[in-house]
Amino acid sequence: MQQKKFITNLAILICLNLLIKPFWTLVIEPSVQFKVGNTSYGEYFALFNFSFLLNILLDFGITNFNNKNIAQNNHLLEKHFSGLFFLKLLLGIIYITVTVSLGILVGYNIRYLKLLFLLGFNQFLISMILYLRSNLLGLHAFKSDSIISVLDRFIMIGLCSLMLWTAYTGIEVDIMNFVYAQTLGYTLTAIFAFIVVYRKTDNFTLSWNRPFWIMILKKSFPFAVLVLLMTFYNRLDSVMIERLLPEGEGATQAGIYAKGFRLLDAANMIAYLFSIQLLPIFSRMLKFKEDVQNLVKLSFTLLITPAIISAAIAWFYQNELIGLINHGVTDSATIFSMLMTCFIAISTTYIFGTLLTANGNLKQLNTMAIIGISINLILNLILIPHFKAMGAAYSSLATQFFTAAVQVYLSYKIFKFKVNYRLIVILIIYVVGVVGAGFASRMLFTNFFIGMGFMCVLCGIWALVTGLISFKSIMRFMKY
Repeated sequence: MQQKKFITNLAILICLNLLIKPFWTLVIEPSVQFKVGNTSYGEYFALFNFSFLLNILLDFGITNFNNKNIAQNNHLLEKHFSGLFFLKLLLGIIYITVTVSLGILVGYNIRYLKLLFLLGFNQFLISMILYLRSNLLGLHAFKSDSIISVLDRFIMIGLCSLMLWTAYTGIEVDIMNFVYAQTLGYTLTAIFAFIVVYRKTDNFTLSWNRPFWIMILKKSFPFAVLVLLMTFYNRLDSVMIERLLPEGEGATQAGIYAKGFRLLDAANMIAYLFSIQLLPIFSRMLKFKEDVQNLVKLSFTLLITPAIISAAIAWFYQNELIGLINHGVTDSATIFSMLMTCFIAISTTYIFGTLLTANGNLKQLNTMAIIGISINLILNLILIPHFKAMGAAYSSLATQFFTAAVQVYLSYKIFKFKVNYRLIVILIIYVVGVVGAGFASRMLFTNFFIGMGFMCVLCGIWALVTGLISFKSIMRFMKY
């Protein structure tokens, strides 16, 4: 039953997100960058990632803890919602204050600090939306969560489209107005999400409850450390590019890196959707001592297949894809293909990392993340001054594959999974076939769209032929 619910609701979630979010990432953001230029957008991108670094203060692991906790104990929504909501408000004030103060210490000027403040406020709104969604996910209210997951982007797409392609607003397209549009989208979504969750509880009263907060923060602290550490090695690259390189060049290189990172960010949305659906399901299954190995395998094969295809397409059609998205500019093509290779490792992390999180193996995950940050920092310090944005891409690739391998190893060791040699052989055969499909598509077709489409179809058929994806297994799970 859990597998059936997972697949059905995941399909709804993915369909909604594929309708909305790619348009934002692949059309709106590149159009804004084309209007404002690499340097201005690079400043925004570096500050955007800087605002991520102290997300521990915003959330303190509450969202992941709450997701897991509500999934295992639905009745706690009534008890915890009011107190946690007030705590999130207080954490938001602390986060914005500390983030802006750190920006002053780093040496950001007034213009940077104003932008950082707005981006920090947006991070608070995002965190609040995620917390509110964690209550819905814990209750398995997947359909409501699916709507909320795309509402912010839907609003922001409407606002930015008016600015970019019409004269109705009379508003100039610049980075500040771009951020203001995001703020409005997040604000309206947070209000809507609050109303949805509020209607599922009979008691909501904002009150100062220090003992309750201390108890929750103690329980969620391991989640908070994990979020902080993983944020650092996922978001540090662009910040270090902007800071390590000379003034002007750093922002420009960060802008080039942003163009290469954009498609990876879009792909990550799908992998992230897997993880947020899987966390409450894994948590509940583990609580009742159900076997999770079949769901782990199913989730992994469903996610790793498009990840391999995406990475291969990025290498075979890097110039065409980047040029299409970025108005003919291909200065980030090689960076893009390198970063898209990371998607294979990231997809693996979203499956096995979620399993370990649901099982409470946070000490092991935090140790892994600390080592990952160390690798990322050292490689960035060495590579960015010599290879600029490409150096950060090399660093990201090494870090992501290291952490993915560690999480797979930990999962097999902790859950005593049997090594699936058949799956390993199939994966190797599949990768070889995908590479062959890429060469065939380049040789047979000169038209980019036809060639890429042919490659996708061929890779999909090959997944069925090799048995990596099986309709029978999916249908069997859906019948439970």
